[in-house]
Amino acid sequence: MLPFMFATGIESSSPTIGDGRIRRDQMEECGHYRQWKKDLELVAQLGIRTLRYGVPLHRTWLAPDRYDWEFADQAFAEMRRLGIAPIADLCHFGVPDWIGNFQNPDFPMLFQGYARAFATRYPWIGLYTPVNEMYVCAKFSALFGWWNEQARDQRSYVTALKHLAKANVLAMHEIVKLRPDAVFVQSESSEYFHAGLPDAVEEAERRNQLRFLSLDFNYGRPLDPLQRDFVLANGMTPDECRFFEEHALCGHCVLGSDYYMTNEHEVDPDGATHDAGETLGYAMIAREYAERYGLPMMHTETNVDQGRHGDEAVDWLRCQWAHVRSLMRSGVPVVGFTWFSLTDQIDWNIELREARGVVNPRGLYDLQRRIRPVGTAYRDLIAAWEGRIGT
Repeated sequence: MLPFMFATGIESSSPTIGDGRIRRDQMEECGHYRQWKKDLELVAQLGIRTLRYGVPLHRTWLAPDRYDWEFADQAFAEMRRLGIAPIADLCHFGVPDWIGNFQNPDFPMLFQGYARAFATRYPWIGLYTPVNEMYVCAKFSALFGWWNEQARDQRSYVTALKHLAKANVLAMHEIVKLRPDAVFVQSESSEYFHAGLPDAVEEAERRNQLRFLSLDFNYGRPLDPLQRDFVLANGMTPDECRFFEEHALCGHCVLGSDYYMTNEHEVDPDGATHDAGETLGYAMIAREYAERYGLPMMHTETNVDQGRHGDEAVDWLRCQWAHVRSLMRSGVPVVGFTWFSLTDQIDWNIELREARGVVNPRGLYDLQRRIRPVGTAYRDLIAAWEGRIGT
């Protein structure tokens, strides 16, 4: 069992919008490239020893076997000096322009090479999220039409999902060749669909099965009949399904689950969905994932806007921590908790779909690097519980 990890993350999303013409680089927009050293100091000042950190893939991976490691070298060296263990986030919603998007069938094999190069350069890093939130990335890119390929059909969605999952699995295999004790903390959205009316029950339950696809691929779980029919009807082959069953590395994995106010959905009889708010809550939904996969878990992302006085974010932090404690008391092995991200974000209220420049006050610090009430509350929570988990 891993020691318990209190974590935060640097927001490193980098999808494209506008038919690939506009890169939404959150490291740039939130000021991390300019203030990376200050940001890492702030992490250490909070008492946080684990950091979800993604180097900018589109700036680092220039072409097959061509890389620019200058920024990554500086940042990881500083983390090492400060005693901060990175969870290396290798692909966070975007790929370099020369790859195109997640419809590219060459992406998984190319990404395998990138993972090998990364692990070779940083052999001391032992924690990884090879591909972040595969379900969300595929949905926003290829079903909702918001990012990257901006497609809106189920076949494109399944194509993106299988490529993302295969890239993740191939990357894990490359990394363990070089670092046999590597641990993969998969950050994936924990979702739930509620039937708004009796006539919506069937559709809600269908979606509740399909929400597991990315993780079923990743962990090699044989697909349920409904899932299998869905992916085969949308372009996957039996051999592609079999690949995932034969290449799982569950013994190296921690099931990272993310939960936000928007993760629960109400389904109408016509299939339309609406945000359901916090109806069941993180613990009840996470327990379904724990029972399905039987792996150690980590709460890898959560946040909420701070509210007028900052108290809404503080209350949400306490609520999410209570959910984590509830899971642990019920016997679920939970190895970490994360407030994401260190600083406020830009345009996540519209999922980065347009470049409006709206600041979302969800960070432990604002964009001037002034601590928010939730930052103080998280620092105090860590000080109280560090080394005492299980008591």
